[in-house]
Amino acid sequence: MTARHIIGFTALALGIGLAGCGTPGAPLPPSLNLPDPVTNLSAVRNGNQVALSWTMPKRNTDRLLLKGNLPVKICRQEPTGPCAPAGQLLLAAGSDGTFTDALPPAEASGNPRVLTYRVDLPGPRNRSAGPSNPATVLAGQAPEAVEGLAAKVVKAGAILTWTPGNESALTAVRLHRTLLTPAPEAKPIKQESAFGPQREPPQQSLLVEAGGRSGRALDKQIRFGQTYEYSAQRVTRVIVGNQTLELAGPLSAPIRVEVVNIFPPAIPTGLAAVATAEATGASIDLSWQPDADTDLAGYIVYRREGEAPWQRISPPEPVPAPAFHDAQTQPGHTYHYAVSSIDQGGHESLRSAEAQETVPNP
Repeated sequence: MTARHIIGFTALALGIGLAGCGTPGAPLPPSLNLPDPVTNLSAVRNGNQVALSWTMPKRNTDRLLLKGNLPVKICRQEPTGPCAPAGQLLLAAGSDGTFTDALPPAEASGNPRVLTYRVDLPGPRNRSAGPSNPATVLAGQAPEAVEGLAAKVVKAGAILTWTPGNESALTAVRLHRTLLTPAPEAKPIKQESAFGPQREPPQQSLLVEAGGRSGRALDKQIRFGQTYEYSAQRVTRVIVGNQTLELAGPLSAPIRVEVVNIFPPAIPTGLAAVATAEATGASIDLSWQPDADTDLAGYIVYRREGEAPWQRISPPEPVPAPAFHDAQTQPGHTYHYAVSSIDQGGHESLRSAEAQETVPNP
């Protein structure tokens, strides 16, 4: 290749390079600096107040981090009509947003109906990237308060009673239970057994359907030795699409319940007596159905002859199994037997139905 060819090639290459650098690319659109819309708005109504919560966005629609406080507009909307302003505030980007809306009289009265909330984050020139997801509650007259809440502890659980109100088919009663005395922490284990005692949740609720028109419910999930607090509220429940919405009334005054086990175990059943001849003499074997009480300590065996008083013939310690061997018998005598159950706290049941047996003569 000659020097002239080399010079020409170099010039061509430079020309191509200069032409590429000088060609302008596609123009970029100006940033609108609009915050991303809120996507996790939730709403809960209690009485005539609605508590809203959400998470403020951290970035704008250009994926750039937002700085400073952002304006927030909140509106509420009935099935017909515009989304009416409910409030506005300033919140920092990325923070947790909360707002409590005191319902106007129009939304706090009448029949239950859907009320939808949205939040909007306007940017420059009052433009936004769109409203949040809708969060729905029920507008309308809240149910009346629960009056006269009381509790009585029985062996099967806690019987809760209250004054029945003007219940409708849509009204239920929700009982709230709080554990005030958590059980002692169990020793750490590698894996919690599915069949062992489970740790009791600190808060639980029990829904009494059909308005609890009887004003009565039984909570079977309490545990002896614990102290609980109960409160109650009426709730109107309406199915909207595939979602059940609740309109809750005010919470009742709380009551405190100490669950003390003062109840004896169940009375033993199925007592049978059978005389057995032995080389050293005759005896009587007793058997009965086992008691399923979880705090059972054992059984006590009683015996009498004729109309004589009952006497305990089992040892001072309760008999652990549902069987007893009575070797202190006399040939030709007829004995009457009865059995009781006793728990770990020393509470003894009534005696069982009698069983009798005659010791045969040799």
